[in-house]
Amino acid sequence: QVQLVESGGGLVQAGGSLRLSCAASGRTFSNYGMGWFRQAPGKEREFVVAIRWSGGSISYADSVKGRFTISRDNAKNTVYLQMNSLKPEDTALYYCAADRLPYRRYTSRLSSDYDYWGQGTQVTVSS
Repeated sequence: QVQLVESGGGLVQAGGSLRLSCAASGRTFSNYGMGWFRQAPGKEREFVVAIRWSGGSISYADSVKGRFTISRDNAKNTVYLQMNSLKPEDTALYYCAADRLPYRRYTSRLSSDYDYWGQGTQVTVSS
């Protein structure tokens, strides 16, 4: 059974930074793309960023481009999300997710392409 465990969320002032981590177990981590999604209260879950299984391709939502950076450490079975210049509108529950297909040739922005999800970690940005 695949497990994804996020950590690193918290309360930060606007302009601050946080680093989220997502530790994976249960299958060969390095064979699968990973993504981060978020859901704010009263809103639908939205795509944030995804990284290909090889790490060679990354796709960012326009709203976070230039501020957020995804990376992965396949030796540690962990994916990271470095969030800088945080804004109040970044406040949400952040989820990491694992692609359902190994060796996908592109990064997917569709939540339906991810079959395992973490429990989420709350990020709150105060103004």
